[in-house]
Amino acid sequence: MAVPYPQTREFQAFRTNIEYARQMVVAGKSLAAFQSPLFDIGDFYRAAWVQAVSAIDHWFHEELYRRVAELAGQDGPGMPYQLTKFELPLEKVEEVRRGTTSLADAVSEHVKAKWANASLQNPRKISEALKLVSEEDVWAKAAVQINAWNHGRTAMTAQAVKKQHLTITDRRNKIAHEADLVDGSLKQRRPITDADVTDAIDWTERIALAIAVALG
Repeated sequence: MAVPYPQTREFQAFRTNIEYARQMVVAGKSLAAFQSPLFDIGDFYRAAWVQAVSAIDHWFHEELYRRVAELAGQDGPGMPYQLTKFELPLEKVEEVRRGTTSLADAVSEHVKAKWANASLQNPRKISEALKLVSEEDVWAKAAVQINAWNHGRTAMTAQAVKKQHLTITDRRNKIAHEADLVDGSLKQRRPITDADVTDAIDWTERIALAIAVALG
C-alpha cells in the first residue's frame, strides 16, 4: 500500500505488531513442506490472525490516550463534545483542586482507567471511544479514504468497512475463545490458509490507516 504512514510512536508500534503477524504467516508457509503430525501449520495462521486483531486493538487504545492527552492539555475551544462531558471522580477533582495534578493529567489518567480493559474490536465500541477525540464519523471517512486509494474502483460505505472489520474480529474470537472448532464439533477445526490470513492482515492494516487519516 503506497500510502504515507502516520509517523506517530503509536502507529509505528502498530506497524511493528502487524509485521509480526506477517512473519508468522511466512513461518507457516516455510514449514508447510514439512507437514508433521506433531503440529498443525494452520496454527501459525491462527496465531497471526489473533496478532493482527490485537495490533489494531492496541493501536486504538494508544491513539485514544495520546489524543485525549493532547486535547485535555489545550487551553481553548474545539474540544469534542463527549470529552467536554467526560466525568471525573471526586478523588481526581480533589487532586486538581489541591494542585497535586493538572486537569489534563487527571482526565488522561481517568480515560486510561476507564478504557484500559475494554476491548476495542467491535465498531460500535470503537466509535464510542473515538467520540472522545473526534466529532467525525470515522467509519464513513475511512470508507471514502479506502475508495480514494482504489481510485474509485470500490464503493465502500461506513457499514461495509464495519462489516469487514467485524468479519475479521469474529474469526479472531472463534480462534481465541472456541479453539476455532467447527460448530458442534469437539475435534474438527475450521480450515484456514495463508491467503485467508494475509487478506485479514492487509484489511486490518488498511482499516487502521484509513481511520488514522480520518482522525487527522
